[in-house]
Amino acid sequence: MSNISVGIVGYGNLGRGAEISVAANPDMALKAIFSRRSLDHPLHASMEKILDWRDELDVLLLCGGSATDLPEQAPALAEHFHLVDSFDTHARIPEHHAAVDAAALRGGKIAVISTGWDPGLFSLMRVLFEAVLPRGNGHTFWGRGVSQGHSDAVRRIPGVRDARQYTIPSETALARVRSGENPELSTREKHSRLCYVVLEEGADAAAVEDAIVTLPHYFADYDTTVHFVSADELERDHSGLPHGGFVLRSGETGPGHRHLVEFGLQLESNPEFTASVLVACARAALRLARRGESGARTIFDLPIGLLSPHASEDLRRDVL
Repeated sequence: MSNISVGIVGYGNLGRGAEISVAANPDMALKAIFSRRSLDHPLHASMEKILDWRDELDVLLLCGGSATDLPEQAPALAEHFHLVDSFDTHARIPEHHAAVDAAALRGGKIAVISTGWDPGLFSLMRVLFEAVLPRGNGHTFWGRGVSQGHSDAVRRIPGVRDARQYTIPSETALARVRSGENPELSTREKHSRLCYVVLEEGADAAAVEDAIVTLPHYFADYDTTVHFVSADELERDHSGLPHGGFVLRSGETGPGHRHLVEFGLQLESNPEFTASVLVACARAALRLARRGESGARTIFDLPIGLLSPHASEDLRRDVL
């Protein structure tokens, strides 16, 4: 496969990461970056005229936020383009899938939703490990790192000018899992969340803090600490975007035969790595489309060989 024409929707951290990733793949070419903002970029195109590009692009990478952008953009665009998104509000993935699936089927398009590293690669590991070790318990730990989706959710709270949100795993809980104890752990026992927030002038700090710590799907189930800082402090101390985490499963096969499997990531740039997963899934989406398939897909529905730029016979010879 060659000459995959790509469009990027949204040019924040994830969108810029997608631009870097597309450039690293010789079988892809970036044709347009769609944004509601005015961009000083040679490939900038108006979001209002995106449907004019239906015959020019093979696939869209949707790089907006999960709080408000993707629930609107993905169903609206899936009828007209093959696309990939990183919708990461886990509790709402089923309804997001249903909305995007209906639109993609109407238009005969493929839409890969909720991909990246979690949901995405970590999701795949959870399914794989459970299939191999059905008698056991699985655990996922995130961080320490900056969550793009959670940071975006904080920034959209009235009174917030800018924010970074760190997910912090419990070292005690992680050690219990790795020891083979096979514990039952609540959401609150496994992680805490730490927010650094720059307020808009005149904003009520107490009201902003309450809105953050009670936000459903993001912070309500965690011990969350909010620190208010200046814009200079945020830029100086929190400009990086590292992240990572672990998927583990401990279990047994025969009597006395215990096993622990683990998959981990340590990322210096969360958005660049997430974007790299989106780009690989875009290749798979286009291959499915060229087989005549349509509708919404998740990473569970993508044969892993379709993500690779290499031909099947090369994978069998060189990798298998």
